[in-house]
Amino acid sequence: MPAVQIRPNVYWIGVNDRTTDLFEGIWPIEKEGVSYNSYLILDRKKVLIDLSKALKTDEFFHQIQELTPLAELDYIVLNHLEPDHTGVILTLRQLAPRAVILGSGKMQEMLASFYKITENVRAVAEGEQLDIGERKLQFFNAPFVHWPETMVTYDASEKILFSCDAFGGYGALEGTIFDDECRNLAFYEQESLRYYVNIVAKFSKPVLNAIAKLASLEIRIIAPSHGLIWRSKPGHIVELYRKWAGYATGPTEAGVTLIYGSMYGNTEKAMDVVARGIAGCGLPLNIFDAARTHVSYILPSLWTHSGVMIGAPTYEGALFPPVLDVLNHAAIKRIMNKKAAMFGSYGWSGGAVRNAKQVIEPLKWELTATLEFTGYPTHEELAKAEQFGKTFADLLRAG
Repeated sequence: MPAVQIRPNVYWIGVNDRTTDLFEGIWPIEKEGVSYNSYLILDRKKVLIDLSKALKTDEFFHQIQELTPLAELDYIVLNHLEPDHTGVILTLRQLAPRAVILGSGKMQEMLASFYKITENVRAVAEGEQLDIGERKLQFFNAPFVHWPETMVTYDASEKILFSCDAFGGYGALEGTIFDDECRNLAFYEQESLRYYVNIVAKFSKPVLNAIAKLASLEIRIIAPSHGLIWRSKPGHIVELYRKWAGYATGPTEAGVTLIYGSMYGNTEKAMDVVARGIAGCGLPLNIFDAARTHVSYILPSLWTHSGVMIGAPTYEGALFPPVLDVLNHAAIKRIMNKKAAMFGSYGWSGGAVRNAKQVIEPLKWELTATLEFTGYPTHEELAKAEQFGKTFADLLRAG
């Protein structure tokens, strides 16, 4: 994809990644892909903001070379050191040796650790302005959004916020880089939520701090490191991030995430009628087979919905491992303050409920009720299971 002009003398320089299976080695993007967005400003000084993963190095450098010789770059701004942002830095250092690398003080330390680059590197101060000709760039620290060295860069002339990982999302760019030209905005919004919960959610307070810090800036365009550039309604993605960050400690949406696993179909049989009981009350309901759905796709539902229904058999005296894995990921991401209920089958002794409590009690999940049965559920137990789902949904609706 060739370079795209965002504003006069400001260009998107990026690559689409449709071949990587796992983002950060964890989160699946095989179907969705992801973009690595970099930006080039041509002024009296020539500035490259953020880089790319070392995936399509030739394509990345060719885009820049079509606009300016690499050797004439004056500054390389590294808002973030993660290798999906900096993977080409060693090669670029060879091709643009006179360019000064700018970033936060912590960036300077980490650049030496990650890449052993120490020469021609300068830390910028909070709020510092860099005069590059007709415009000035200003830098603001955004620590733990989502690494400690992260900062954002603001072009005061064009009112562009180069926001790094903030306001980004999964999803390769399909023919356009702009929100107002996108034909499938709902896809990018959903993938921004999944990205947020997978990558950033644990750092929701720093996200809110960063939004508050930047509130006084006039922002016409948000240009993140992944996903769409928001030029039509930049405030929309900010408000989505503000809402999602607020879910860390505040009220969430009324709805149920039903996570289940089943070895031989007994728990699944009950799950079908529990789900019917919930759905009959009109609440949003997302159902996930924990053994067959990557936790990446389950976490957004857990993050946004107020209720969690856990369906799992006892396995070797403990919780069925795929369901336990989901709950452990919820603990890692600090998904707090949910109302929960649990059902499942066991063979000769229980243990699943006890194991689940060990994980969810530190998260302050309220386990409102449990329903266990031996082996295959009877007609009477299935009737109880449907009522079990209805009762839980009624509890959530009542607040």
